Amino acid sequence: MQNLGGQTMLSVGRVLTEEQRLDKAVTAIMGNIGYIALGAVLMIGERSIKDDVPTANTDGRNESYGREFVASISDSGLRYVVVHECKHKAYRHLITWQHLWKINAHLANCAMDFVINLEIEDENKDSKFCTRPVIDGKVIGLLDEKYRGMDTAQVFWLLHEETDGGKNPPPEGWGEPTDTHGWEEAEDMSAEDTEAHIAEVEGAIREGLTVAGKLGSGGDRNLEDLLETQVPWQEQLRDFMYETCVGKDRATFKRRNRRFPRGVFMPSGIAEKVDSLVFAVDTSGSIGQPELTVILSEVVEVCRVATPSSVVILYWDTEVCRAEKYEMHELEGIAKSTKPSGGGGTTVECVPKYMKDHDIKPQATIILTDGYLGGSWGAWDCPTLWCILDNKSANPSVGKVMHIQSRDL
Repeated sequence: MQNLGGQTMLSVGRVLTEEQRLDKAVTAIMGNIGYIALGAVLMIGERSIKDDVPTANTDGRNESYGREFVASISDSGLRYVVVHECKHKAYRHLITWQHLWKINAHLANCAMDFVINLEIEDENKDSKFCTRPVIDGKVIGLLDEKYRGMDTAQVFWLLHEETDGGKNPPPEGWGEPTDTHGWEEAEDMSAEDTEAHIAEVEGAIREGLTVAGKLGSGGDRNLEDLLETQVPWQEQLRDFMYETCVGKDRATFKRRNRRFPRGVFMPSGIAEKVDSLVFAVDTSGSIGQPELTVILSEVVEVCRVATPSSVVILYWDTEVCRAEKYEMHELEGIAKSTKPSGGGGTTVECVPKYMKDHDIKPQATIILTDGYLGGSWGAWDCPTLWCILDNKSANPSVGKVMHIQSRDL
């Protein structure tokens, strides 16, 4: 069997069709020990060759590949694209990152591809089993080492800043995504279908990891991470508020289905107001406005249930740089009206000191930081919840902690 350009020719001279080449690529991937776990996800959904698809496309479950595109790339390039689509499915990208798509579809596509392609390059750096497709002598697909170690959300916001929110064209040499994505189809899925799809993907990954373990391939850390039971950070925030306010109110929250990230909380009635809450935000430069807006909005939603007498926001670096106080009727639009201030080091001890000096005695304090502190975790006179962004190694010695990943915002 010979490979002539993008076509595969049998020794007897018969050229494989694009459909046959796609089947051949899928079979090779499933038989490659490095992709045993991922190969189970290839069994999900339908796969087809289409004349009207420019390159490749997935709606998160089904895949389609352009006939002309498949005919023009090598076998290793086709395997690269199939693995690429399969990773979109395994990581549930079109469910997880819909909020980024709604901000800027093109940048969301690019961000996902930058992350995936780095993984594929690493997985094939020695074997060259998968190589980036080449068309007319030009390598296609997005790849940049500066995004190594980042997730899709982090890359998205960097791209967003680099292009002024997508208003400016990307820098020369940035390239184009390898594929397109069926966001609309994913968005149209019902809550029940979405939950069933997530369960289907998780089941396939578990099965694949089991087989990989038996064959001694070592599994796939990225896929294993997907199966770690994680309590959504929004639920942890509500649990903290409930526990903190025991005896002051009768708020309860039905627990959401943890498989489905957009569940609904149904709070009961509230008996009486709690004291003020403090929201202390690290402004040393590691937390951006987008992350602050999302988390602050969630804090406001909690306040609508717990009804504190007031909310105090303290922006700090090596000292408290700005203090804002909001009554309950002023919380609407707080994410837009608040004015973060600071940008120096990261010394959280300044927050409890400021609270003591200004006689601020809250029911609880919620601290948002990346956890890279220049001193201790401080001394606190009230229940404290640490919201640590993108730093799982940070473990405060006081209070409770919840770790938040940018990809979950």
